[in-house]
Amino acid sequence: MRRGLWLIFRWPLALALLSLFGLLSALLGDGIHDLLSWLALGIPLLLIGWVWWRAARPG
Repeated sequence: MRRGLWLIFRWPLALALLSLFGLLSALLGDGIHDLLSWLALGIPLLLIGWVWWRAARPG
């Protein structure tokens, strides 16, 4: 089955853009920017943990 590049790379691209937003937010401001950076950098980690947990479950 042939997949297009968009179907393959859409989630990694979305996570990369979210991480870039989080890093830039942390560098450019304080206050609300700190909260946004924590959220933007934490979401990919939560998704990685969720996928890892699902893959480790039996059956």
